[in-house]
Amino acid sequence: MDRSFLYHGFGLYSHECTRTEYKGNTIIFHVQAKERQKVCPKCGEHKLVKNGYRIRDFIGLPIGGKRVILRMKVQRYKCKREDCDYDQQEKIPFATGSRSYTNRFAKYVVDLLKAMTLQDVAFFLGVSWDMVKEIHSTYLQRHYCPPSLEGVESIGIDEFAVKKGHVYKTIVVDLMSGRILYVGNGKGADALDGFWKKVRKKGIKFKYVATDLSAAFTSSVTENCPDAIHVFDHFHVVKLMNEKLDSIRRTQYHKEKDKKKRKVLKGTRYLLLSNGEDINDGEYKTRLDNALALNKPISQGYYLKEKLREVWAQVCKEDAGKVLEDWIEQAESSGVLQLVTMAETVRKHKDGILAWYDGHLSTGKVEGINNKIKVMKRNAYGFRDDRYFTLRLYSLHDCRITRNVG
Repeated sequence: MDRSFLYHGFGLYSHECTRTEYKGNTIIFHVQAKERQKVCPKCGEHKLVKNGYRIRDFIGLPIGGKRVILRMKVQRYKCKREDCDYDQQEKIPFATGSRSYTNRFAKYVVDLLKAMTLQDVAFFLGVSWDMVKEIHSTYLQRHYCPPSLEGVESIGIDEFAVKKGHVYKTIVVDLMSGRILYVGNGKGADALDGFWKKVRKKGIKFKYVATDLSAAFTSSVTENCPDAIHVFDHFHVVKLMNEKLDSIRRTQYHKEKDKKKRKVLKGTRYLLLSNGEDINDGEYKTRLDNALALNKPISQGYYLKEKLREVWAQVCKEDAGKVLEDWIEQAESSGVLQLVTMAETVRKHKDGILAWYDGHLSTGKVEGINNKIKVMKRNAYGFRDDRYFTLRLYSLHDCRITRNVG
């Protein structure tokens, strides 16, 4: 066989093909080194002798839809010098270690995974799902793990559900690049222990940390990153207010005895939780106005929900503080249990809410990452290997790798 074909097709620049076999849908190239070793790599003497051989099969790049096997005669050499104990097999430049596939085949698999799922690639190439996963894991480990913390100034922390039930993971994300920097098991403060240990070891200092209102995250950040500005994400504050408003709606609906009024209140959840300026439909606007005029607690909750959004629309932090303090007073004086509870929560986290004006940061990128995780899990129909799942998370910011892999 033409040596140029071996070189350009399979990267075999120091080998030759002795014969070719065709078995079913498989092409087998019998290859061996063009020249035998003569100099001992250890002592440098010209005293190497052959000391047996073994036959190894390597999966190569497919040709014309057929599987390709490179069947190599791997020679073993031994040094005859008395004080030299060299006794090893010859090096195989086109494959790594004990793997049963060539380096070019591994690269081909990674390229296919940019547009296909693990299962699809395994079926297409006629190899096992485990082999494809092993190739991808090796690639991800080499290129994305461990994530570097160098130059990171702003981080966001959030948790997500791994599967139905109470199985969670906590992620730390670089808010500038969108890279996942750490993946911890659980959603409590202890889920971040490994991350803070790494931060202390590297001597990293963060300027900003953005989280939700979780008490566990708050205590963890306060203890391990006291000099950073802790920003409570405004999305989560508004989300919590929406939950309180929805609770008011349900309570008032069940309290209402008049069937006509209940009919008006029923189905208003979407209207109440939508942003006021987004409701352009006249029928919807009329229905919302009727519901608000009909029930005072719901009306109070709705207008306070709308007013809360004004906190992040001020010119400066001082003005925002005045708006927030006024909001707290109105919520406390409303007499509605859910609003009073919300006022207590907002007062407790007031500094962190207003810290948004110090860096204008949010966990928006973290929420975007969480959405990508959901898509990734859905495409893969779940993950059986936790280590592989973690590696996939570390590469999630790279759209070239994560486009459609499952």
